[in-house]
Amino acid sequence: MDASHAGTPKVAEYIDALEIAGRRLAAAAAEAGPDAEVPTCPGWRIRDLLRHTSMVHLWATDLVVQAHTTYQPGGGETSLDGEELLTHFREGHAGLVAALREAPESLECWTFLPTSSPLAFWARRQAHETTVHRADAESALTAGPGAVEPSLAVDGIDELLFGFHGRGRSRVRTAEPRILRLRATDTGDAWTVRLSATEPPRTERDDRAAGPGDTELAGAAGRLYLVLWNRLPVDAVTLTGDEELARVWRETSGITWS
Repeated sequence: MDASHAGTPKVAEYIDALEIAGRRLAAAAAEAGPDAEVPTCPGWRIRDLLRHTSMVHLWATDLVVQAHTTYQPGGGETSLDGEELLTHFREGHAGLVAALREAPESLECWTFLPTSSPLAFWARRQAHETTVHRADAESALTAGPGAVEPSLAVDGIDELLFGFHGRGRSRVRTAEPRILRLRATDTGDAWTVRLSATEPPRTERDDRAAGPGDTELAGAAGRLYLVLWNRLPVDAVTLTGDEELARVWRETSGITWS
């Protein structure tokens, strides 16, 4: 994504979003309890979600605070449970927020997607990491995942499409060239995603010159964000055209820790 895009949140806004998402994640986890199943992450319970997200937060904090310029492996997941695990999560989340707020704009450290600066990268990445996992925690509650603020959602769709799925390691492929359109009905943002058998998805902002799409997913930005991150079912937005592309996306677009 071009960091100069008019809708791109600033670093401080990413950090605010990270802080809010982490607090909401902890609140949902406390309400659901450690044994509750996480429907959006089959096989996980709330304790697994907290352990994973805590590990990611501590890993990112170390990269920022120590200004590591090469990849560093994560420290592994804690074995804590119950209230001790919740406290561990809250402390790690608060530490990450503080580290990002205190980091200099000139920070140099390792990143893994194109970025305008390492500080912007980590603030953005952890804002979306935590927002998605907040949705996971809320999926364990009767009400399900809560809303995602529209401008943050649009930015997260950009990160997902241009960042994660702009890499050669993306598994989203189709036997024949296909076009997936995405449209945020509340913000007016739109994306054209070209799919093929030999290359990762190629995304452009609302490139109608590409010709008619095979499939369009349209809905409020926050819902579209959660659908593309596979945290809401496809029927949470409006699908027009070939349902097969939506199935391919759901089965092959997942981003995993590695």
